Amino acid sequence: TDCPLYKHATQTVFGEGPAGAKIVLVGEQPGDQEDLAGKPFVGPAGQVLDRALADAGIERTKVYVTNAVKHFKFEPRGKRRIHSKPNAAEIKICHQWVSRELAAIEPDVVVALGATAAQSLMGKATPVGKNRGRELTWADGRRGMITVHPSFLLRIPDADSKAREYSEFVRDLKLAAKLAASCASSGPGSRRALRLSTCSVVRPATRCRGVASHTARSAGAAASAAAATLAGDSPAYCGRPSQRAAQA
Repeated sequence: TDCPLYKHATQTVFGEGPAGAKIVLVGEQPGDQEDLAGKPFVGPAGQVLDRALADAGIERTKVYVTNAVKHFKFEPRGKRRIHSKPNAAEIKICHQWVSRELAAIEPDVVVALGATAAQSLMGKATPVGKNRGRELTWADGRRGMITVHPSFLLRIPDADSKAREYSEFVRDLKLAAKLAASCASSGPGSRRALRLSTCSVVRPATRCRGVASHTARSAGAAASAAAATLAGDSPAYCGRPSQRAAQA
């Protein structure tokens, strides 16, 4: 069945970042501010992520950020919209869009931020605690790792615990950068050959109404931009059509 989340969300929120990004970060879903802005990781969790990336020595503008689910799922409480966790069916249906983003960008490392992203990328429930902080292989054969979602850090009340968990989060991001650097040292030709030998092509079997045409255009543009970047043309940017035009 089609994913119903688009019915109540303000808009579809796709990923954003360079077409040739070495690292892709996959979160859970857009939050309230992301739903209104139409951009991923612009709310409080995004601010934590930006700070952690800077502390890890990673330029925010050089990573691609997206979410496992492309619409904001929430429960209305008065005038507020309270985040509601996507279920397994919603994660599965929306995975086709994540798969297309990854196929267009061809990153070296894909980082799952939290359990929902890990489930999307692995195709099954994958505990964060047991798999955090080490390299693993996703269901499509891509290299990656799991860490917490930055919103987890916002929910820790104790200052000492929050500081400790933040340091662990930065450590995980540093590991992601190290993995990406190890791929770069092997050269682009060998990286592509490795992926062709280990990755399977994911073909979406279902459609999520309301996002199909936009995603088809975004994925196509991202693929063209990524190809141009690999060919040595000027840097390109994936994301909303207005942002791609601004970068042209």
